Formats: sequence, C-alpha cells, structure tokens
Amino acid sequence: MNIEVKGLSKWYGQVIGVNDLEFTIGPGVTGFLGPNGAGKTTLLRLLTGQLKPSRGGISLGGNPVWNNHSLMRDIGYCPENDSFWDYLTGFQFVTSTLRMHGLSSGQAEEKALAAISEMKMEQYRDRKIGGYSKGMRQRIKVAQAVAHRPEVLFLDEPLNGMDPLGRKSVIELIRDSGESGKTVIVSSHVLHEVEEMTDRILLINHGRVLAEGNIYQIRKLIDNHPLRVTIICDRVDIMTSRLLEFEDVSSVQLNREANQITVQTRAPDEFHRRLPRIALDNNIKVKSIWSPDENLEAVFDYLVR
Repeated sequence: MNIEVKGLSKWYGQVIGVNDLEFTIGPGVTGFLGPNGAGKTTLLRLLTGQLKPSRGGISLGGNPVWNNHSLMRDIGYCPENDSFWDYLTGFQFVTSTLRMHGLSSGQAEEKALAAISEMKMEQYRDRKIGGYSKGMRQRIKVAQAVAHRPEVLFLDEPLNGMDPLGRKSVIELIRDSGESGKTVIVSSHVLHEVEEMTDRILLINHGRVLAEGNIYQIRKLIDNHPLRVTIICDRVDIMTSRLLEFEDVSSVQLNREANQITVQTRAPDEFHRRLPRIALDNNIKVKSIWSPDENLEAVFDYLVR
C-alpha cells in the first residue's frame, strides 16, 4: 500500500513541525532518520491520522488519511513514548487494543497470543505492565502494533532501550513484514540500527527531507568531505610517518602517551584498503580503529553546511 505525501506542512503558531514535504513510499521497509527534534514524530502522527495537516495532504492507498476512521484497521502504530494502563497484564493490553479494532473476544485473544509469542513475551504475558522492564514495555508495544496484521506499520524508535533478544525479534519482524509486501516505516536517530532493517531511507532535519535514497547513497555524502579516523596502535611514530606519505592524508595528530593517531583523509575507501598493508609491512599492532565522522550526526552536519 503506497503512502503519498504532497506539500505537507504542520505548524504550531510560529513553530514549524514539518515543512512542505513531498514524497511517495511503497511496500517494503523505509527508515526515517534524523536527530531528536528533527520532526520525525510529528510526521508519523500526521501519517497515522493523529494530527491534522496545516497544509497539504496525505493519502494511503489513494485514500485521505485525516478523519478517515476506516483506514485505522490498515494501520499499526508503535509510539516512542509509553502510555500504558499499568494495572493491565501484557495479554490484557494487547487484547484490549484488538477489541478496539472490532474483533470478537475469541479473535482478539487468538491474535494477541500470536503477536505476544512473536515478540518472545509468552512467559510475561500475565505479568502486569507496571512491573515490566523498559525492553519488555517496548516489545509489548510492538506486539499491539502488529497484532491485527496491518498493511501499513509505523514504528517510532522501536529499539530504544530494548534488550538483545527483543532487538532480534523486532528486526526480524520488520524485515519479514517488508518482504511480505507490507509498508513499514521505522523512525530512528541511530544509523546502524536502521541499516539492519533496510537500505531505503529519508534523512529528516528541521522538518524537511534533506536526502532520500538508499543507505549507500547517503553514506557517500560523507565521502565528499574529509573523514577523520582515529587509530590506537603501537609504533605510532612509524605509523604516522607512513600515513603522511599519501596525498589524500591532509593531517595527522599524534598522541604518544595514548598511542593514538587521528588522521584526516580525503579518500576514505582508499585509506581503509591501504591501512592493513601498512600495519603488516611494518609489524604494527593495531588495537582499534574508529571514526567520529561515520555517524548520522556527521552526515547531518555536512548536509546542513
């Protein structure tokens, strides 16, 4: 089911939540990436019909979303913030949401059990939500979002605070849903989390789409700018002198006490291919390699500038 957004804006007085957005999303998994405060949650609330656009429109399968209650059966939504009746058990909570979708008591219980099992929450289904950990609360939220088998699924920071077992269950569920032809939107501020689910992303900041495409195209935006790489190794003097031989290395900062080198290179791919050979040829033991620029915040910094 396609989602079409045309000229979409939402403002609160003088504050702009989203600004003149226009895009189309088809079946499969798409990631909304952006720092906190970028407008992702506002956009999801517009897409799910919780907020009325100030301008423009949204259609789902050709039908307008705002004030169209019949579409709600096709939509599953997992919000970022918790809002539970803590005295309910996980099973009661999921069953109640299914009853709101118009399912009979028997159907609701059957589908609730299936969704709870999918989230590996069977042993906790009769425990009150007030006693759940953060990860368990996240999993039960996802369970209620998928229990009625919606055609379109919206997940706002679904992996936030989740334990490894929960993360694995949710990532598998998202992938499987996308591969089965459902339309899945995952909102996150963590690039590597979205990479585990999809390569199709929209980069959002200050309520606008800064970039759209697959994850590899977005990553290349970093490569158009110098990249910093930090290396911790022994024989730092030799490593420094060897790195300075290459034209793409514009600077090297050496910290002998920490056995650390920070390099700035204009050709990241070539640099990473060359580094293992330098270490082997000079008998240098490398303890760690990481880049403070290979993250979502760095991409946004480059794009905004």
